[in-house]
Amino acid sequence: MFTQVTKGIKVSVQTTFEGTFFKNYKMHYAFGYTITIENLSKDAVQLVARHWDIFDALKDMETIDGEGVIGRKPVIKPGKSHTYSSGCLLASPIGAMKGYYEMVNFTTSEEFEVEIPTFKFAAPFAIN
Repeated sequence: MFTQVTKGIKVSVQTTFEGTFFKNYKMHYAFGYTITIENLSKDAVQLVARHWDIFDALKDMETIDGEGVIGRKPVIKPGKSHTYSSGCLLASPIGAMKGYYEMVNFTTSEEFEVEIPTFKFAAPFAIN
């Protein structure tokens, strides 16, 4: 598990290898990840946007920005958490992702970034 805490917001990531498949005559490697965002602060926060840098051993880095996560902009109260799962397709059996969430503190109206730790993908057969 990969974990990072920024301004009282704890982000934990668990990854899984989902398998391989052919798409457009090329092999692809499917990875899943589950992220838990815990609010350890005293203020309610809302996740409003995300930024991802995706590293694939066989391709250039890809950057993705978007609103919320999985179509939602969750409000996370103090002491509560939000968990969601998603996935990533790579051309290589080895890669990684990192990024940040854009959050708003409901008490201060402050907008701030919460770091998502770098988490690695590796198909079991690719690990030496």
